[in-house]
Amino acid sequence: MALALLPPPASVSLLAISAVADSVVGWLWTLALLLFPGLVAAGLCVPFLATRCRALFRALPPAGRVLPSYIGVSIGLSVPYIVGVVLTVAFAAEAGPAWSEGFLTTALFGGVLVGFVAPAVAVAGLPRLGVDWDPTGYGYSTWILLVAAGLWYAVVAAVPLVALAVGMALPGGY
Repeated sequence: MALALLPPPASVSLLAISAVADSVVGWLWTLALLLFPGLVAAGLCVPFLATRCRALFRALPPAGRVLPSYIGVSIGLSVPYIVGVVLTVAFAAEAGPAWSEGFLTTALFGGVLVGFVAPAVAVAGLPRLGVDWDPTGYGYSTWILLVAAGLWYAVVAAVPLVALAVGMALPGGY
């Protein structure tokens, strides 16, 4: 009974603290790796905020605030690329040509989603959901602007994937 009331040895508590700290650091690195591609793409796509795209981000939640909406959409648009890379690494037989093919496929499908599906959602889907954001009436110029922005985002996201794919496809490539 008296043994149960004694505090644990100091070495046990230090080990526990070390394990918890290691786990927290691991989760923070994972979070950073998931957010990084979207944040980089957001930084490289800033010139499109000088156009009518600003009205789109102003209309998205939180309404009236461009920066949080812009960063949120940029991170959201990086999800197909992150999922593709994770699936490639998880299911490809081995690093090398299999990963190369997976990275190229991810760049292709991510580019289609970001370059064509996302603009279609912005122009056709959002107004039907009550988010009327284009002051010019969703004409051809809006479509051209959004597809150009989407394709630019797709190129920015595809460059590292294609570089990885080329490196993985080379003999002894990684």
